[in-house]
Amino acid sequence: MTNDGVKLQDLLHNDWKSILKSSLASDNFQKLSNRVAEAYSQESVYPPQEQLFQAFQLCSYQETRVVILGQDPYHGPGQAHGLSFSVPTACPFPPSLKNIFKELYTDLGIMRVSGDLSDWAAQGVLMLNTSLTVRSGEAGSHAKLGWLEFTKAVLSALNAHEKPIVFLLWGNHAQQFSSMITEPKHLMLTSAHPSPLSANRGGWFGSRHFSKTNDFLVSQGLQPILWA
Repeated sequence: MTNDGVKLQDLLHNDWKSILKSSLASDNFQKLSNRVAEAYSQESVYPPQEQLFQAFQLCSYQETRVVILGQDPYHGPGQAHGLSFSVPTACPFPPSLKNIFKELYTDLGIMRVSGDLSDWAAQGVLMLNTSLTVRSGEAGSHAKLGWLEFTKAVLSALNAHEKPIVFLLWGNHAQQFSSMITEPKHLMLTSAHPSPLSANRGGWFGSRHFSKTNDFLVSQGLQPILWA
């Protein structure tokens, strides 16, 4: 239960609810749900609970073509809204997002004016964090609540998808899930994390993941992503 009495799984309203049915019914998920409810009732937690499953709500299982795997939500006020690396329109760009946009411009000449990546999600880009909640001001603070088992269930379902998917694994944390992805059915692209600490050491800039993603999608007879 969340802190207003709503079951965590009831925040899902599309085909993900049936795809993840067994996971949502598990004892592990019930324990996770209870811990998340307690956190929302006792702490300042991001994102707002009604946006907790926003990545899934905006990108159905059936329409998923690309997965961008983040670690946990932004932990500053007004930043997290349920999509990895994305922020609401009026929010200043966090450092990682600035570097994502720098690479996007270098790769495809696209200059984003909004940090809200909901338009990517609406095109089939699942912007998934491995933990869907975080305590204010404390990165990684909810990593041990039980989100990991849920994340693995999501990735397992995606790997079983009938259509090929591009998995973008940026940084060591995301890449620890690489063994769950079956190639060459799917395409897995890895790089350094776009955070300044990692990106400035090399391995992020010049990775050209945006154009490579579209090249693969087109080669599979799928529509490319409009990254603009």
